[in-house]
Amino acid sequence: MSNTPGPRSLLLTLLVAVLSFATTALAATGRMVEIRFHDHHFTPQTVDVPADRPIALRVVNDSKETIEFESFKLNREVAMTPGEKIMVHLPALSPGSYDFYDDFHQDVPEGAIVAK
Repeated sequence: MSNTPGPRSLLLTLLVAVLSFATTALAATGRMVEIRFHDHHFTPQTVDVPADRPIALRVVNDSKETIEFESFKLNREVAMTPGEKIMVHLPALSPGSYDFYDDFHQDVPEGAIVAK
């Protein structure tokens, strides 16, 4: 039996490399923003992004409870365990405000991504 990686393993490695490069490239061009959830609120609560350009949104759950990052306007809904980090890739957004919230905790203030 050979120790040579199979086609699936090579494809997976290539996919991970491409995604890593894409995330790094977005961060370098300023089209990646980070939102953290801690102490029952999102920080920053309002995020300004350039309109008509795709962006990557990194969401970090710094709390000790499961939350749900949700936005009807962005068509996104993700449950996040404590300490989890996710990447939300958004297409070019038209100018406007796109709210997001924690659907598991109705007392958490909504946030907004504002495309200008």
